[in-house]
Amino acid sequence: MKTTLKIEGMSCEHCVRHVTQALKDVAGVSAVSVNLKDKSALVEHADPVSLDALKNAVLEAGYEV
Repeated sequence: MKTTLKIEGMSCEHCVRHVTQALKDVAGVSAVSVNLKDKSALVEHADPVSLDALKNAVLEAGYEV
């Protein structure tokens, strides 16, 4: 399964690493690909993962979904 999130507030590769790690820490997430130019993240997971859990991880990292 794949989920795409639009993320505001990222401006550099440090932001990309921070968001990537926050999303990878969500239970069930197997891979994360963050695109700085598109301000998006593609999250891959085998089992259903709550959209709220993904959004909360990004919010807690200091970015807007």
